[in-house]
Amino acid sequence: MNYKLLFPTYRQRHRFIRDQLARVTPPGGFRRGLNLGTGEGDYDPLVAAHCARLDACDVNEADLAFARQLNRHLPHVTYALEDAQRLTYPDAAFDLVVSTDVIEHVPDSAAMMRELGRVLAPGGVAVVTFPSRRFPATYDPLNRLLGRGAKRFACGAYAYGHFKLILDDEFEAWAAAAGLRAARREYLTGPLGAVAELYWPGLLQRLLKANAANAGTAQRGPVLRPSLREPRLLALTDAWIALDRAVSRGSRRSVGVGYVLEKPAAGGPGPSAVR
Repeated sequence: MNYKLLFPTYRQRHRFIRDQLARVTPPGGFRRGLNLGTGEGDYDPLVAAHCARLDACDVNEADLAFARQLNRHLPHVTYALEDAQRLTYPDAAFDLVVSTDVIEHVPDSAAMMRELGRVLAPGGVAVVTFPSRRFPATYDPLNRLLGRGAKRFACGAYAYGHFKLILDDEFEAWAAAAGLRAARREYLTGPLGAVAELYWPGLLQRLLKANAANAGTAQRGPVLRPSLREPRLLALTDAWIALDRAVSRGSRRSVGVGYVLEKPAAGGPGPSAVR
């Protein structure tokens, strides 16, 4: 099964991508899409359902090999080894770009956003998520107490091979510099959802996940890999998310943030209209 769906943070990212794709996909679907940082390929069936053709890329060869096998039933998906900071795709190649919690693993996040803007066609849409530096204390009280500028421990919010956590303002600045307009923003997991993942998922990933550091180089042989089957207890995760959203409504304290970005058909990005 896709065990990741049982974690509120992952499940809420997945639901954000699903819901935004349903909202922005034109009649007949997108001509060509890109999953930038596909990882183990568990998002590819969702994204591929909205595209006539999907390119999926990653910097980790072992993850790509697993993704090819996992999604071998999808003939219109092509996999490639790519560095998000230096993509080899031509300008304006894609009508849709999806990037799910990738930018925090990239040393030069601004360069990744420039590349995303370059390969996205005018009139195209990007759906991007990332972990927030404004995470709730219930998610990682240790690193929250250390405060800005202090040395942080590689646990909790910093447990997954992240180079950085990101604030809304800096992400929107990178997007604007890449010619992209922020059309929608959503805070994904609040304090109640976060407390369900207090430190232990990071430890579990370190022990069991094949690419535990989410890095470009191979880490070790496969230990735990997802399938495409939904777990039976998913309704419990969804109920916890619903309660979390009711409690944290209006709060910017969130484990993750999701954006829909637009590339204007002509001229510059214009002012963001986040809603």
